[in-house]
Amino acid sequence: MRLKTQRLILRSPAKKDIKDLVEGLNNLEVSRTFGAVPHPYTTRDALRWINKCSKEFRKKEKESYQFGIELKSERKLIGGVGLDHIDYFNGAASIGYWVNKEYWKQGIISEAMKPVINLAFNKLKLRRIYLYAHVPNKPSNNVAKKFGFTLEGTLRKSHKSKATGEIYSANMYGLLKEDWTKLKKTQNKK
Repeated sequence: MRLKTQRLILRSPAKKDIKDLVEGLNNLEVSRTFGAVPHPYTTRDALRWINKCSKEFRKKEKESYQFGIELKSERKLIGGVGLDHIDYFNGAASIGYWVNKEYWKQGIISEAMKPVINLAFNKLKLRRIYLYAHVPNKPSNNVAKKFGFTLEGTLRKSHKSKATGEIYSANMYGLLKEDWTKLKKTQNKK
């Protein structure tokens, strides 16, 4: 499955992306915000993740949709966005994202999240998406607010960074389908 935006192609990561993944995730400023991303991030780590994604994309009923974010103009993988822990019975999934530090503050995550949220609500028929953001990670908390996620609580000392070993409290945000629909209508009127 491929999703396209004006500047991006969201697609399954492939072996040709190993160098780009290592470049993007081997930066401690990026990897420290993830629970499962080690530092240093190696070719072996990238290959393991690519194989996991490839296996998941072949499943009929997927538990996750992980997309590499390819910048069309450079034909380069510069990040990732995905739905995880998909629970079809309860109609819920979590969303996560990252972007290579060289591409921060360019609206990449904002552009990449829209089609993934639409996939969750329109194609997968989910009714709720949740997002965790480490309390000190202001950009990630701002993304959640920008997309209409509601802060539902703070999980104290709940997330450990594999990259640094630090323990973080995480804000838990939720987005309901009706809130997303309302937000899109409001944005279309502007």
